[in-house]
Amino acid sequence: MEEILEKARKTGDLSRAEITALLSVSDQKHMQMLFDTAYAVKAEEVGRVAYFRGLIECSNICIKDCFYCGIRRSNQNVERFLMDEEEIFKEAMWAYEAEYGSCVIQSGERQDEEYIAMIERVVKRIAEATGGSLGITLSLGEQTEEVYKRWKEAGAHRYLLRIETTNPELYAKIHPEDHSMDVRKECLKALRRTGYQVGTGVMMGMPGQTMEDLADDILFLKEIDIDMIGMGPYIPHSDTPMGKEIPAYTDEEKKVALQLGLKMIAVTRLVLRDVNIAAATALQALEYTGREQGLKCGANVIMPNLTETEFRPKYQLYDNKPCTDENSSMCRGCLSGRIKGIGETIGFNERGDSLHYRKRTVQ
Repeated sequence: MEEILEKARKTGDLSRAEITALLSVSDQKHMQMLFDTAYAVKAEEVGRVAYFRGLIECSNICIKDCFYCGIRRSNQNVERFLMDEEEIFKEAMWAYEAEYGSCVIQSGERQDEEYIAMIERVVKRIAEATGGSLGITLSLGEQTEEVYKRWKEAGAHRYLLRIETTNPELYAKIHPEDHSMDVRKECLKALRRTGYQVGTGVMMGMPGQTMEDLADDILFLKEIDIDMIGMGPYIPHSDTPMGKEIPAYTDEEKKVALQLGLKMIAVTRLVLRDVNIAAATALQALEYTGREQGLKCGANVIMPNLTETEFRPKYQLYDNKPCTDENSSMCRGCLSGRIKGIGETIGFNERGDSLHYRKRTVQ
């Protein structure tokens, strides 16, 4: 283990077997060594800085029917909502005035022109109102390359589209037949061609998933030269097909899921070095300090929720999502104090663009 970590510390050029070995670590001593090594690489490559991305969950209406997701199309127990343009704009401006540096507009997936045009208008309005200084990330699912171009020209510059798993058999198990991994991969290529900082990510701890699967996922992220990563542990939602088969996690299962999430962040940092990695809110759903632990394992992005409290309970991708009753100001103050408490600086008024993207595009 020490030899693998030394190699990882110097180059990050690890084999599938070595990545699998790191992900399989279970004793506390070696796990801490892994986390410490990843944090050292983070400090060296991207600095001990956490960048805030104010998260705006603008709609839970979705045309997709993924078997793990609480806002899937077939879930009849969800009260659907769609923020109007003014509300989305207001929350983005709150992020700007709170010195967040960036916002993320996220929603269930829609591909109709009415929705596409609405996003285009509001992105353009945000970009113009902030003089382009507020970073705008979109996480709005699979679209055509033309739609990606429209949103990019309106002012968005980052796009997150999670692939969830690169194992075709596992992908088929967690999605209906009309969902295609090949389509998702083509969308990632289209985003790259369009000029976005491109993000993707995976879900770890799903039934039937192996450490070798996760090692392949990390190698895939490296192969496609990704700029930013958003990934999190699988947490069941009781109103989904997968959630109905899996009872709520015990305390021990939460601990195991959290450890796997942290190990994935750490090993991804060791292999991909200078990319942006988010500490997902799902980590906090497993343990109150989960996101801070993610930062100490190599993550450098946090996404405080800006969504108005009236909408938050309606946007639950998994059960027991944290912070559903806190307003934006409470989230800012709470997170700021907790992050400073672990010795990290917060990159206020900074977009925190991916260093990897900069190196890749400025030759």
